[in-house]
Amino acid sequence: MSYVRLDILDLALAGLLVLLNGGLSLALQLGLERQLAIASLRMLVQLSLVGLVLATLFQLVSPLFTGLAALAMVLFAGHEILARQERRLAGAWAYGLGTGCMLVAAGVITVFALTIQLRPEPWFHPRYALPLLGMVLGNTMTGISLGMHTLTTGLTRERAAVEGRLALGFTRHQAMLPVIRGALRAALMPVVNSMAATGLVALPGMMTGQILAGVEPTEAVKYQVLIMFLVAGGTGLGAVSAVLAGSRRLSDHRHRLRLDRLAPARRRR
Repeated sequence: MSYVRLDILDLALAGLLVLLNGGLSLALQLGLERQLAIASLRMLVQLSLVGLVLATLFQLVSPLFTGLAALAMVLFAGHEILARQERRLAGAWAYGLGTGCMLVAAGVITVFALTIQLRPEPWFHPRYALPLLGMVLGNTMTGISLGMHTLTTGLTRERAAVEGRLALGFTRHQAMLPVIRGALRAALMPVVNSMAATGLVALPGMMTGQILAGVEPTEAVKYQVLIMFLVAGGTGLGAVSAVLAGSRRLSDHRHRLRLDRLAPARRRR
């Protein structure tokens, strides 16, 4: 397998495009030049560090260090879910619910793929486990964050309608079902759109990377199909578990809506 090697000059020339964007921001007074510079530097530092860490993990092939790296990825993703919530759950539930559902969903799907489809030797080899987990985790994180955001804001907005159905004798699940359905649709729509557009509108990153690395296009397609199915499964499992658990948390056994279990809305900057 052969691939085209890149040197520092190649990356520097590509970086000129970011400088061009910064110049356009200055010329049009968009105020984005500072954010562009910081984001570019963060990306460069983060990817460089990740590259060094992965190179070390690939040499060690240790289940302990691979597990610690995977756990760190999940914890950082949990923080991203929390940061995207306008109305978050109060207390430890704010971080624990989304992170726990994401850990279970992405973990189950990743182990399933490693032990059933890919079957590397050993099965926990970081060269396969961590990139696969990263792809599943990123999409699961997006689905859970969208689902939880839509659930909490929807219940706040539709409070009168939900409490009206509860007063008529509906169970808490029946009363919140329209909001739950809306939250799940919002959570799953990105992955549905992604699958629908893959191939005709866009060539996904994994498939493109494999082709550039010299893999036969037909083989790259097989891997991309596998990844899309895994992503859909992880997103669905994570979003459904998080939204249903969130709806249970925002009600009680007496079938009352408990919006007091939400933290105060954050002020937008």
